[in-house]
Amino acid sequence: MSTPGPARGILDTSTVILLPRMADATALPSEPLITAVTLAELSVGPLVTRDDAERAARQAHLQQAEADFDPLPFDAAAARAFGQVAASLRRSGRKASARSYDAMIAATAVANELPLCTCNPGGFSEIDGLEVVAVTHPRSPGADPVKRARRGGS
Repeated sequence: MSTPGPARGILDTSTVILLPRMADATALPSEPLITAVTLAELSVGPLVTRDDAERAARQAHLQQAEADFDPLPFDAAAARAFGQVAASLRRSGRKASARSYDAMIAATAVANELPLCTCNPGGFSEIDGLEVVAVTHPRSPGADPVKRARRGGS
């Protein structure tokens, strides 16, 4: 049995993308939040695919996220927290620039003192001051659409 999720928490972009496929939502917060960085990341998807059906699906997903969430901004507090996140990543041997969207989402969580709920907890490990809540990844046969979206392909 999964541990119940926090009262409030930020969903990272991959978790937002996977929401419609989640069978076990117990680790999700009762009040899920997203960041403006996630909306920025989602807005890239429809613009980079060459497949019309995939473009339509990505656009629908973006519009649904815009309708469902009032995103937290990447503000001055998040910008200051980004330095802490980037330093944590560097100490663990990773570069913040390689995962800049994720680092900015993590910084927003740190600045707002909120846990980050993700299907990819390893991507956020070893970041000082960040509480990471692991969400069960809804595995399915075939290619993972999150990886496709991150590559910018169709």
